[in-house]
Amino acid sequence: MKYANRTDSLASEGAYQVLAKAQALEAEGREIIHLEIGQPDFPTFENVSQAGIQAIRDGRTRYTPPPGMPAFRAVIAQAAGVQRGLKFDPLQVVVSPGAKPNLFFPTLAVVEEGDEVIYPNPGFPSYEAMIRVAGGIPVPVPLLEENGFSFDLEAFDDLINDRTRLIILNSPGNPTGGIMPQEDLEHIAEAAIKHDCWVLSDEIYTRIVYDGCQVESIAGLPGMGERTIIMDGFSKTYAMTGWRLGFGIMPVELAQKVGLLLMHSVGSTAQFTQYAGIEALRGDQEQVEEVIRIYQKRRDTIVGGLNELPGFSCQNPQGAFYAFPNIKELGMSSQQAADHFLEEAGVALLPGSAFGKFGEGYLRLSYANSLENIGRALEKIARVV
Repeated sequence: MKYANRTDSLASEGAYQVLAKAQALEAEGREIIHLEIGQPDFPTFENVSQAGIQAIRDGRTRYTPPPGMPAFRAVIAQAAGVQRGLKFDPLQVVVSPGAKPNLFFPTLAVVEEGDEVIYPNPGFPSYEAMIRVAGGIPVPVPLLEENGFSFDLEAFDDLINDRTRLIILNSPGNPTGGIMPQEDLEHIAEAAIKHDCWVLSDEIYTRIVYDGCQVESIAGLPGMGERTIIMDGFSKTYAMTGWRLGFGIMPVELAQKVGLLLMHSVGSTAQFTQYAGIEALRGDQEQVEEVIRIYQKRRDTIVGGLNELPGFSCQNPQGAFYAFPNIKELGMSSQQAADHFLEEAGVALLPGSAFGKFGEGYLRLSYANSLENIGRALEKIARVV
């Protein structure tokens, strides 16, 4: 049988590959500490879970409009606008089952065959995948450790041109935890306007920031509202990974096109999860702040421990829940190091190369795990080092 070539370049995410190896070792009786998966270890907040359960009891299990229930879109527009200091129309909001459709479908809606798409590297593997599926040409821009893992702007300036159709940003970033400074966003915005590009801003970690850091959205800069797509969701902030609930905010005309793509693919997002989403946004936000305080303690512990290890050098991430240590002095590739720490120390983590070629020489460790497990993982890694 013959297959279409659009899936030829697709590969599994590194996190799932390492998880499979780790689970195989666990099946042999090995104890493995999991620092490879970017999933909050907290349960979904009780008020949010109860809202979803009550919605099911109330029969909220029907189809909804493809872009989401009007009431939910209005709540998202208001909450996302307050958070970013902007004003959004509910018609700009597109609800999706998980955040990824609001990466893929806007890309399908704006990228033509042969268009170039600039994206961060090291970065979320789905960026390159969706560019290729859309027929675009992936153009990676290095993230510089010395710049807090923001764009290499000199490389960016060399790469952007009139064939560039879309620029993808991620701040705070996966896998680095870096936040793009305001002056970098202004530089990118100026270039996007000059070359008439769209910008897709992945802001899924925008609430998870530390030390009083502020995360600015490029959508708020002059001339950017009409060309920016914001992607966000509930998985990371509200520990709702399995609920599959995300959203995009974009110009109304593009939102209508993305709504059509949703209609003809997933249909709509589960009704009861949207009621849970309303409660998440309207409910007690102190729960979110408490979780962030816990993440910051974990961050301080893991970064401090990594920096005590020979051959490791780790910046303090400003957001998300990942440490991204430089291990170039260890004298082995990031894949070799990740395999070694899994097999010899029983610690599952990811090679930086799983996030692109510019991630070579780094590892990613998720600190969405308990302080106890983080401490034990550091001890195990230290013994192997």
